[in-house]
Order: sequence, then structure tokens, then C-alpha cells
Amino acid sequence: MSKRTSLFTEDLWVRVDPGELWIRDTLPQPASTQDFTKHVLGFISLSQDLKPNTNIPFLQNVLSNHQFLHSTVDTQFIDENQELFNLKPTQNRAQKLLHYLGHVMVNGPTTPIPVKAKPSSTDPVVPPVTMGDPPIGFRDVLLRDGPEGFAKAVRAHQGLLLMDTTFRDAHQSLLATRVRTHDLKKISPFVSHNFSNLFSLENWGGATFDVAMRFLSECPWKRLQELRALIPNVPFQMLLRGANAVGYTNYPDNAVFKFCEVAKENGMDIFRVFDSLNYVPNMLLGMEAAGAAGGVVEAAISYTGDVSDPMRQKYSLDYYVKLADELVKAGTHILCIKDMAGLLKPEASKLLVGALRDRFPDVPIHVHTHDTAGAGVAAMLACAEAGADVVDVAVDSMAGMTSQPSMGAIVACAKGTKLDTGIALEKVFDYSEYWEVARGLYAPFDCTATMKSGNADVYENEIPGGQYTNLHFQAHSMGLGNKFKEVKKAYTEANKLLGDLIKVTPSSKIVGDLAQFMVQNNLTRAEVEERADELSFPLSVVEFLQGYIGIPHGGFPEPFRSKVLKSLPRIEGRPGASLPPMDFKALEEGLRAAHSDDITPEDVMSAAMYPKVFQEFKEFTSNFGPVDCLSTRLFLDGPKIAEEFEVELERGKILHIKALALGDLNKAGQREVFFELNGQLRSVLVKDTVAMKEMKFHPKAQKSIKGQVGAPMPGKVLEVKVEVGSKVEKGQPLCVLSAMKMETVVNSPMAGTIKAVHVTADASLEGDDLILEIEE
Repeated sequence: MSKRTSLFTEDLWVRVDPGELWIRDTLPQPASTQDFTKHVLGFISLSQDLKPNTNIPFLQNVLSNHQFLHSTVDTQFIDENQELFNLKPTQNRAQKLLHYLGHVMVNGPTTPIPVKAKPSSTDPVVPPVTMGDPPIGFRDVLLRDGPEGFAKAVRAHQGLLLMDTTFRDAHQSLLATRVRTHDLKKISPFVSHNFSNLFSLENWGGATFDVAMRFLSECPWKRLQELRALIPNVPFQMLLRGANAVGYTNYPDNAVFKFCEVAKENGMDIFRVFDSLNYVPNMLLGMEAAGAAGGVVEAAISYTGDVSDPMRQKYSLDYYVKLADELVKAGTHILCIKDMAGLLKPEASKLLVGALRDRFPDVPIHVHTHDTAGAGVAAMLACAEAGADVVDVAVDSMAGMTSQPSMGAIVACAKGTKLDTGIALEKVFDYSEYWEVARGLYAPFDCTATMKSGNADVYENEIPGGQYTNLHFQAHSMGLGNKFKEVKKAYTEANKLLGDLIKVTPSSKIVGDLAQFMVQNNLTRAEVEERADELSFPLSVVEFLQGYIGIPHGGFPEPFRSKVLKSLPRIEGRPGASLPPMDFKALEEGLRAAHSDDITPEDVMSAAMYPKVFQEFKEFTSNFGPVDCLSTRLFLDGPKIAEEFEVELERGKILHIKALALGDLNKAGQREVFFELNGQLRSVLVKDTVAMKEMKFHPKAQKSIKGQVGAPMPGKVLEVKVEVGSKVEKGQPLCVLSAMKMETVVNSPMAGTIKAVHVTADASLEGDDLILEIEE
């Protein structure tokens, strides 16, 4: 390294390998060695993203060295500090982001889009935020008094408390869970300063954990960390699926405990624990795990049916009170009623909350609902009048329909009464205005593209609000968008086939998978029952009947179960109890071997919950870099030609980018995309996947030809279980397909020998594409 003048003059020169990196910058006087070092480090850290093939990492090590910082170096400095040559690989984030932007410009969004709508070109404006620290909130009570003291403070609070679901369930319900951390962070300081009297902010768990990695290509743990830093005073709340943690299956007990521990360390406060079947052994595990981590345990009774209807006897008032008895005895800090489909009517609300309040006078009661039928505000006010301490709401522009009731409506209705929330209505308006504009960025996922109002048919089909739009999204992806009314009717019939279930993740997914399967194959309920021993049911349905998620209230439906399972094994009791402990050390070692040493404890938990999704997420970030720093419109739609924009990689590191042109298709099926990056011409080669697909042709299965097996739905091939020459029996699994998190096993329609296999793992298929051929 050489410098032209003293460190303490205005001109600063640094040279590393002639011709590779020259820095010419201005340093304010007077300057210290530390000032000099910080100045150069800031410059070369950005340069590292621009020029990957230099020895910048060596210079970075020099400028970070303790001896160098304290000016105690001599001519032996390099010889005596061989660690200077431990060079970290360059991140090359800028070039990766150009590759991503080019990919979107050529091929469209990387996340599946259900409807043909473009993100809004208008970014939301954040309302003014008061300077200084935010006011003291309920989280300060929790940190001071612990979970038990927090619960007592909630019960003693005068007025109605609110949980805001805008950061999680509201956008899961309305926007297919697609809201990105980028837009949540913008409004977080405003929430912290103006809604300090919220009971909690629900911002994690549920589908967000999976979707963050799978569709948004961002780390769910990073979201939690960044929001916690911006909102220190409001308790954070998550949805924990009992023994399923944040997945769709059971995990070893130690995995659930470890997950809760890491979540608490990253800033989670309140764990709403539920089970999709109200299966108490699964719930007790989740409650114990959340409590052991030091979190507030909020055990949730999942509600279905109608306790005010004497004709609905399976899920009666007595059933719910007895269930609550078990949860309170198990030590829950707060008791929750989770009305995931919005089935609570005002009269049922009074009966259920009133009975629980009489039974447990000292336990806080928290009520969750959805507004699909339009009765949510009335139901929540009835709950509050009957003794509920907390109800769930979403800010007005993210409320209604399959989301939660309107925050503004409940604040206004309660104002000046004993239920007064203490929330300023004008701040709700400002908050709502931000989300009204932000919602436009997610137009391709907005349920209002096809759903123009709430619908009281939810009282019949009982589709959970959080599933409704995702089910619609799945239907579009599988070519059933014009048959969604049929899907809803099939959902009702599928629920009856399965024995009238409590429907919430993952049991709701099982019912939804079966409903779509029925519509896809034009099957009635009677036909499914009659042909149950020969149909290729979705894997989720088969595993449910085997007992993989627990035992439903009233038992499994027979003879349907036996006809589907035939000789498949059945699980008795709590599924996770028989699973061996997860070896986290081995898992971490495997991840480090696959992804270098850049693996955190949070990464290990992501891989434990979703191994395949995490692997794909890491591969994506390795190829495309930190796409979470892009604005939502750029992330979804890419830039327009000649558009100039800035991307902040991190604080102080800003890329200036201009999209210049798209090249013609070459013989390899690629297009060259040209950019200007910080004034320099750059280009990336991108495969045109549409053009590549048009170059190939996949044959269709001919139903008139015996032995030709076609894909029952569009999807990706996960696994081919046979090969040419294999002997197969009727009903034997041939391959596994996946579409929008729904896995289907394709079974052999006949006994015979595999004549030809036309697919491989990871192949994308359309409906009726030929999978293989069998000869007798």
C-alpha cells in the first residue's frame, strides 16, 4: 500500500496492485488514523461489491489490524501477521443484484403471480414520527414483571386492549402473505411511537416463516431482528402450531423447544400456541416449549361450528369449556379463542366468552377472528362486553373480508365507553393511509382482484380467513381459477369426508388439498368414498389419515380411512413422541459443509423446520444476492428500460443503477441485459425460460391408451420412484408431484412393467403431461 501524501492532509490516495484499485477521495482535516481507516474501509467495502477479482480483502484485513490502527507497524508487519492472508471471499452483491433484476426483466417475477396485475408505481409515504425514544409500552411491563406479572397487568387493565395483526395475519389473509420486510420496516417507527398501548403486534409465525424464504427470498429471522430494533416497546406475538412449530408436520420435541428458545432470543415475546385438531398432547408440548423459553404462553382454543346452534353438537359449548379447563390447568398465562374462519356470531360470542369468564375470572381472555362474513366488529364488541380483555384488529385499509375487523371501527365504537382503547383515532387514519398505498404494491396478490366483498357463505364452508386467499392463489396456479366457487363447495364436502375437522393449519390445508383434488378430477363426495381404494390422494390427506398430525375430536372417519390407507402404517398417540431427537450439531456441520462457515443458529433452525425450502433459499441468495434491499416494485416487476434508481445495500452503501437495454435471444436461449452501475457499463446473460420452454415439447398422456399415466395436476416432479423395467402393482406409488406446497403421490392404475419414463426429478409438468408408460 502506498499513499501520495500524509494521512493528515486533505488528499488521500490508496493503491492496491497497480491497475486494479485506485482510491482518490477527500478526507476532512484534521484526521486521525482511525478516521482514515474508517474512511477507506467504507469505500473499499462498497468497492468489494463492484470489483470481485482484486486483493481488496487483503487491504481490508490490513486496515482492520490492531497494530495498524495504533500505528505500531514496522517493516516486518506483513511477515509477522500471516492472518492478513486469511481472505474472505468477496460478496459481489452488486453483480448478483443485476443478475436478479435482469432475470425479472426477461422472465417476470420469481414468485408465482396469481392474477395479471402490476404493482403500483407509487410508494407509500411514511407519516411524520416524533424524534426521540418511543413511549413506554406493555413490553416494558413484560420485561420488568415477567410473563405472570404481564398477564396480571393485562387482566387489571381498564378498557379494551387490541392486538394489531397488520404485520402478519392481515396480509396473510388479503395478500397471500406476500408483504415484505422492506415495507414493514418503513412504518415500524411510526407504530412504535403512536401505538405504544397496543397489547401486542402480531408479526411472525404462521405462514410468514415459510413464505419469507420460499417466495420472498428473505430470512424470517432477519425480519424479526430488524423489526425488534425498530419497535422496542410493543410486545411481539407469533403463531406457534403446537408440536408443528411453524411447519406442516410434527417435529422431534427438542426441535420445538429449540425453535422457541431461538425465537425468544431474537425478540419474540408472546407465543399463541394452537393445534389444528385441538389435540391437547400436541398443544401441551408447544406450551411447555414456549414457557421454557421464557415467553408468554397464550394457549388457543380453535373454534368451529356454532355454540349458539343447538343442532351443532360435535363442537358444543361444553366441549370448549372442558378444553379450556385442560389448558388453564396446564399453566397458560392467557387463554385465547382462535376463530380462524370468522364463525363467531354476536350471540355465540356472548355465550362462549361469558362461560369462560365465569369459569376463569383471573385469566386474561384474548379473542381472534376474521371478518369474512362482515360481522367481525359486532362479534368482537360482543366478546368485549362479555369479558374479553383483548381482541384482534387490523388497520382499516388492511381490514375486512378475510382479514380481521377494522381497528378504526372498534376504536371509534369503544371511545368514551368502559371499553375505550386509549388509541388516537387520527393516528389510525395516518397508519391506514400508509397501508392503503403500500397495498397497491402487492396488486398481483390482492384478493380484491377477484373477491369484491365479504361472503356469508363462510358459515357453510368454514374456510379459514388465512387460507381463503391462498386457496384461491393455489386454484389459479393449478388452472382452477374459474372454478373457485366449485372449490369452495368441494371444501365443504371434503370436510365431511374427513369427519368434520377443526380447520386451521395444517388440517385446513389437508381439507383444501382434498377439495382441489376433487375439482381437478371432477369427483363428487360419493365418488371419492366409492373409489377411495384406487385414487391417488394428495400426500397430506394420506398422512393425516395415518395419524401424522394427531387424533381428531371424534376419531378418524371410517371406512374411508381404511380404504385409503389399506396396509399403510398408522400412528397411535402423539406423533412427535416417537421421533428421535434432532441432532443439531450434525445439522449445523452439514450446513457449513454445504454453505461455508456463514451459518447462524437461526439458519440451523430454518433448515430444521424447512430443509428443502432453506436449501433453495440459500441457493437463490448465492445466485442473486440480497434482494430484500430492493423496493417491492423492483423485486416483483424489475425496472423499466431507461429507469434510474438507487439500491441501499446497507447503511452508507448505495448503488446507482440504470436499466439500459434488453438484447436479442441467442442460440443458447439467453438474452444480454445491459445496465449502468455507478457510471460503469455492466451486462448480464439471462436464460429466457419462456423461450426455452417453447423450444421443448412434452407429450400428453392419451386416456384411450391403456398404461399411459399422466400428471393429475400441474406441478414439479419431486421424486420418481420407479425406472424402466420395474415391476409394479396396482396402487403402487410411481412418483411424487408438488404444486404450491401440495404434494400428490401418483399411483399405478394397473399391474405391469414400466415401459418408459418421460420425466425426471425437478421437471415442471402441466396437467395430463405424460409421466410414464406401463405394459401388462
